[in-house]
Amino acid sequence: MAIAPPPATRARLGDAVAVPGGVVALGEPGEERQVALRSFAIGRYPLTNAGLRDFAQATGHRLPPDAAARAAAEVLADHPATGLAFDGALAVCAWASAVLGRPVRLPTGDEWEAAARGADGRPYPWGDVFDPGRCACADGAWTTTPVDAHPAGAAACGAHDMAGNVWEWVGDPPDADGWRRVRGGCHLDTGWGLRACRALPADPLRATATTGLRIAWDLDARGPTRRSP
Repeated sequence: MAIAPPPATRARLGDAVAVPGGVVALGEPGEERQVALRSFAIGRYPLTNAGLRDFAQATGHRLPPDAAARAAAEVLADHPATGLAFDGALAVCAWASAVLGRPVRLPTGDEWEAAARGADGRPYPWGDVFDPGRCACADGAWTTTPVDAHPAGAAACGAHDMAGNVWEWVGDPPDADGWRRVRGGCHLDTGWGLRACRALPADPLRATATTGLRIAWDLDARGPTRRSP
């Protein structure tokens, strides 16, 4: 079974930014905590519809009808992929591991938040004040946008779309009731809902049109992450 997507999708899949390890302050205001993290890489962009289409074609994974329709629409190729339940997000990581030749996973919630907030702990990826012009949100068009449409909203580490566009699954352990967590808010959220510290419980069995993912991997002594595989 073929696992290699077309070159353009492969380059975007492997395009990641490095986040150095260290102690960072995370959490909601008044509930901050100090967390020690190891260095890791996180996707510069969320998985796109083009990437989801290549994943489904390579693995035979059956997408829900709405997700399959978005994945097949060329006009939405660079929009973030949605319509995957948590197990589907893990399947994407397994596919990406084979494509990129390294162990790929979902970022933890702490890693995701650290990448979004930067070393200074800013509430939004770009700074202290919410700016609807820097993200896809409810104060704009109420729809998804291409993942590179808001470069001014990128985090200090260089990751795009960490506020708005679509929620993203993270790899934290399940709650006592089995629910998982998503991060980042979506195009239907306003400023309060797009804060980088916000984590939302989500049914892992439910695939929605507002939830996607981005990949991550550990960094080690072999050197920095590559821009493309």
